[in-house]
Amino acid sequence: MAFAVDIDAGTAERGASREPIARPPGKPKNAVLAIENMNCGGCMRKIERVLETAPGIASVRANLSAKRVTVAFDPQDTGTETIIKTLADAGFRAADLAHNNIDDGNLADQDLLRRLAVAGFAAANIMLLSVSVWAGLASDMDEEVQSLFHWLSALIALPTVAYSGQPFFRSAATALKAWRLNMDVPISLALALATGMSLVQTIRGSEHVYFDASVSLVFFLLIGRYLDQSLRSRAKGAAQNLIGMKSGWATVVAEDGTSERMPARALEPGMRVLVAAGERIFVDGRIVSGRTDIDEQLITGESVPRSAADGDRVYAGTVCLTAPIEVEATAADKDTLLADITRLMETAEQNKGRYVRLADRAAAFYAPVVHTLGLITFLGWMWLGGGWEMALTTAISVLIITCPCALALAVPAVQVAATSRLFNRGVIMTAADGLERLAEIDTVVFDKTGTLTKGTPELSNSAGISEETLAAAAALATNSRHPYAQAVVRAAQSRGVRVVPTDGVVETPGAGLSRKSAWGDEERLGSADWCGIGPNSTSVDDSEAGASLWYRPSRGDPATAFQFVDVLRADAAETVAMFQSAGLGVLLISGDQEAAVKDAALTARIEDWFAEQRPNEKIAQLRKLEAAGRCVLMVGDGLNDAPALAAAHASLSPASAVEVSQIASDGIVQGQRLAPVIEAVAVGRRTRRMSLQNFAIAAAYNAICIPLAMAGFVTPLIAAIAMSASSIVVTANALRLTTAKLKL
Repeated sequence: MAFAVDIDAGTAERGASREPIARPPGKPKNAVLAIENMNCGGCMRKIERVLETAPGIASVRANLSAKRVTVAFDPQDTGTETIIKTLADAGFRAADLAHNNIDDGNLADQDLLRRLAVAGFAAANIMLLSVSVWAGLASDMDEEVQSLFHWLSALIALPTVAYSGQPFFRSAATALKAWRLNMDVPISLALALATGMSLVQTIRGSEHVYFDASVSLVFFLLIGRYLDQSLRSRAKGAAQNLIGMKSGWATVVAEDGTSERMPARALEPGMRVLVAAGERIFVDGRIVSGRTDIDEQLITGESVPRSAADGDRVYAGTVCLTAPIEVEATAADKDTLLADITRLMETAEQNKGRYVRLADRAAAFYAPVVHTLGLITFLGWMWLGGGWEMALTTAISVLIITCPCALALAVPAVQVAATSRLFNRGVIMTAADGLERLAEIDTVVFDKTGTLTKGTPELSNSAGISEETLAAAAALATNSRHPYAQAVVRAAQSRGVRVVPTDGVVETPGAGLSRKSAWGDEERLGSADWCGIGPNSTSVDDSEAGASLWYRPSRGDPATAFQFVDVLRADAAETVAMFQSAGLGVLLISGDQEAAVKDAALTARIEDWFAEQRPNEKIAQLRKLEAAGRCVLMVGDGLNDAPALAAAHASLSPASAVEVSQIASDGIVQGQRLAPVIEAVAVGRRTRRMSLQNFAIAAAYNAICIPLAMAGFVTPLIAAIAMSASSIVVTANALRLTTAKLKL
């Protein structure tokens, strides 16, 4: 192949090997991608190798635990969409994540981890300096050496407490500015008094200082704070990865006819968007060109697609199935049907405000009691003549021993164990108090399409169709994205029929597929009208009258009916039966047609069911249950389920659910089975029980140790050790949940 190249005289003289003039690189950009199928170290290394050799890539950093990769690239040479395609060619499904969705949680985790590391390092070093003093060797030391050890401890402790204690100091300052108390107020007071008094004692040359107690205290408290933050970040990050997989790119057509690919979140009203067959529509608008079938299942719950042509309205979240269309956007993000449902969801979600964590409930009276006990101890020892130094030391011991470390860990430790267990069993909890509310439910409400059922039609009369007919119909069906056509192909493959795609197939949106043979005859696969099956046809018996799809061969043979059903998930009936046997009520509330809902309810053995329910009607049904004193768990996946998910006492959604439903729910269920829903409820109930056990442990610890501290039998260091021991006991109790055998 020859190429025409213009070469000037100077270039010719220097020879053909001259290097091209280097273009200055553009300003580097960063992209964070969620990788769905990065499951091992080998996957991580392969991703890094693939991207490092791609053009325009400056650096790559993969994170296996978060299933994300951060890429720095030159926008002049490549872009996010190209990087995603490169990964797809290598076998990895990736999605772009917006930075503002991920940075806050990561930064909070890293900040607490840094402070925890500093506190742990400082505590170990101060303990080394204190061992000689507390082990009884102080009497063999010169006063100058002992004073040196104290000053070295002070040099380590003061900046450590000032830096590592900032999360507690900031929280306490915020509470005091609002004229209220929280758990961080006594913590901050204990840290400040213990450190300040130790500094004064060091300056005076006293024998006893408690820098080791101050730093050990902040170290153990940060462990609890980090566990809580890590739990929230992990749940949020996993949910964002799933949501990111649902985001996409749209093709925008300019006035001059050129097209540009841009993130769906950047679309605006007035833009013309080209939607290919099989793509999701990202805007509310009207069709200006083309005719297709629209899958509105995620919005309406209706599993049968509708036909749409020029001038028809379409909505964000629906899918263009059979032919490309051009849509003019008429609504921005805040004005779409999706946004309306989101606002309805947010209104319903306000009911969740009364649910707070058990530890926060205890904080309302715990902090004032701690301060009162410390003050009583100080005044009591002063009245007994112990002197201000003895009185203050004893009061500090009381503040340290009553620091709510065990109380603060009581819920987070159990939640970490519970969410880890659920994560391994396919449930990602996204709400901090979701487990608490799951423990209280006594009624389960299922949506139908995509939740109780698989959400994809299956050929129900495959056994009555010959292999020859099934193979011919599947050959046509391979050319369409329509769910019925895809179901025909799956049915043929499951029977071992060899499916050979055929050429010359024409798809007529809203009608079906057709192909002309060499003899001029035409075979068709589609609706009854499309295949020439009239309502009064004598060749159609009663069992075939409601068929959704027909195949008419080209030879003039009789047409064959294809009947479909949206089958239940494999364990749907078993899951319903287990809930019912445990004494929980089970209902089915769906936006689908009455016949389909009734059939699903009978198959799953659900007695109470409601069909053709709009979002506000679903909320009304939940309100009736709530008024009757029921605590409802809602399980749903569509946009029309989002308000009900937010309004329910607790809620779960499948991983295949639309983004807004995942945001509205308390947890996300992965996989094709419903058994994880049972596991989530069982774990929620055990979590509540173990949280109460941990509160009892913390209460018993305080009942024993506080009187001893007030009586002067506990030094600040012993108080810090006792407080740490109570935290270890609470954590060990929580870890039992990871291996416990649970039943409803």
